[in-house]
Amino acid sequence: MIATKYKKNHPVCSEQEIQMTIQSLSSKGRFTSEKTFLHHRETTVYDHSVHVAEVSLAIANSLPFSFDMNSLTRGALLHDYFLYHRNESVKTYVTHGYRHPIIAADNAKADYGINDIEENIIRRHMFPLTPIPPKYREAWVVCIADKCCATLEFLPARITRHHLSNGHSYS
Repeated sequence: MIATKYKKNHPVCSEQEIQMTIQSLSSKGRFTSEKTFLHHRETTVYDHSVHVAEVSLAIANSLPFSFDMNSLTRGALLHDYFLYHRNESVKTYVTHGYRHPIIAADNAKADYGINDIEENIIRRHMFPLTPIPPKYREAWVVCIADKCCATLEFLPARITRHHLSNGHSYS
């Protein structure tokens, strides 16, 4: 078994650490304004970002690699820090997938002074829609987690309700 072959090189990141990062982001920048923007169907950008952080940390904690868990958490929480209503116009809606990683990274830089890993997470989370792949393993993890979370958020409610009622969990 692969899990017994490798020892973890990083501590397990807990829900409490995610909440501490959220508090830190909320006290300085515009992170909580994400609660006012819808993202996928009825999911706010804030809820999506928290979900991506939780899934990213679960993925990272299951892998036999070391990660910068602080950068992973912050990058996951800020990956969609674009701060606008994407459905306001046809132009915004059509170009959102390509533009929002750049806008989100610029906003995160301005508000939080992000590091290279965090910037790469934000700018590359839409790969392969955007053509340049992630550089860091943290960015790959968030890219994958984002696809998983977005897929679940787009599924019809009747499918996810049925799955959850049968004992499955997505967090």
